[in-house]
Amino acid sequence: MKKLIFGVMLCITYISSAQTLSYNDIGVLFSRENVNGTARFNGMSGAFGALGGDLSAIDINPAGAAVFLKSEFSASLNIRNTETSAAFYGNRELSEDDFTDLSQAGGVAVFKTYNRNSEWNKIALGFNYNMANDFENQWFTGGNSGYAPITDLYDYDPVVYVNTEGQYFENYTDGRNNKYTFTFAAQYSDNLYLGASISTFDVEYYQGSLIEEYNNDGEGNTLDISSIQELGTYGDGFSFSLGLISKPNDNLRLGLSYQSPVWYDLSEEYVDYDVELYYSDTDETVTDFSGLNRFDYDLRTPSKITGSVAYVFNTQGLISLDYIYKDYSNIKLSNSNFSVENKLFESELESRGEIRLGTEWRFDNFSFRGGYNYEKSPYKNAKDSDNLEGFSVGAGYTFRGGRFDLSYQKYSNTAPYNIYGQYSDQVDSAELDYDISKFTATLVINI
Repeated sequence: MKKLIFGVMLCITYISSAQTLSYNDIGVLFSRENVNGTARFNGMSGAFGALGGDLSAIDINPAGAAVFLKSEFSASLNIRNTETSAAFYGNRELSEDDFTDLSQAGGVAVFKTYNRNSEWNKIALGFNYNMANDFENQWFTGGNSGYAPITDLYDYDPVVYVNTEGQYFENYTDGRNNKYTFTFAAQYSDNLYLGASISTFDVEYYQGSLIEEYNNDGEGNTLDISSIQELGTYGDGFSFSLGLISKPNDNLRLGLSYQSPVWYDLSEEYVDYDVELYYSDTDETVTDFSGLNRFDYDLRTPSKITGSVAYVFNTQGLISLDYIYKDYSNIKLSNSNFSVENKLFESELESRGEIRLGTEWRFDNFSFRGGYNYEKSPYKNAKDSDNLEGFSVGAGYTFRGGRFDLSYQKYSNTAPYNIYGQYSDQVDSAELDYDISKFTATLVINI
């Protein structure tokens, strides 16, 4: 039994360094927001910084609330499908996940002013709920790396399991990041809109992972290992935004906005290991469980600057372009000793830009939309395929008292996943290919 207990302890040391996301990965994950809002917003790939007049546009530039001509309410339903192809040492597995939920709801109240001695002729108060990100997904993979990370597990009478017969890995994530934005905006004269907003966030993230490994010593003895790790992270945060939209002439629109960092107060609960080992030479099974642990910390995401330009073709249509800048190396963890993690943010991440391009054309009561977005990966050593690229299409119908909109988005990227933690020099990461499709339906009611 002594040799079994010793083996368990070494196995725990090996397993606890892998599987679930690190603090650095969590920092990047919580710093990113998807193009996710009303169907009109999504149909134009979120290129709304210089346009306003849409509740999801307020999340980019709060000045957009003052562009509304009348008060309105909107709510959106989102249907998302994710296909994940996971490759590991010549083996590729395809997984699929579907998610449906209310992704947006909010309203804006517009008040016109009638003071002849003031150039301020309109104010607007807005509130919008938006699902900034959802984390639900699942995938699995397996293969044979040819290397057995767990070798000499005995303190005497050694049996060395240097031959691997294969590895298997499952990963499941769940949760969402909800954003609630309160906005005040005003119109000055006929060509300037100013706005400010405060946003609060509540985030929940769960990850469960399973790793199995089958090794032998070349003399008929086998070691089968199965381990589960779990990580739950939850908390809340806040940020603020400032923005303006200018109309130099009847057709041109210019926008500029600043979103502060999001300051998160986070807690996590985690299971380092729930492990089971089977030794064929003794026909014994050994189990061990780390118990549930808890830890609190703070996270600051990078700030964001958005520059926007749009050209409006009278009442026929428009073209809009947004450029979003973030410096991911400014992510910071605090409220504990995170010196190593914060140095990794500075050394492994850098500033990145995102481009959003959208267009809309109107024919009587019908509108047709399209868009394109491209976001570079924040990691310095990322491959080109790790960059997020997508397109969108959409349509809307205006009726008396409101509008109904539909959109479809398609985007893809790749990402590595390091299953074996500290053994990454000996075992390659799994390569993940993401293919995401999203349908959004929005009902807009004029008030």
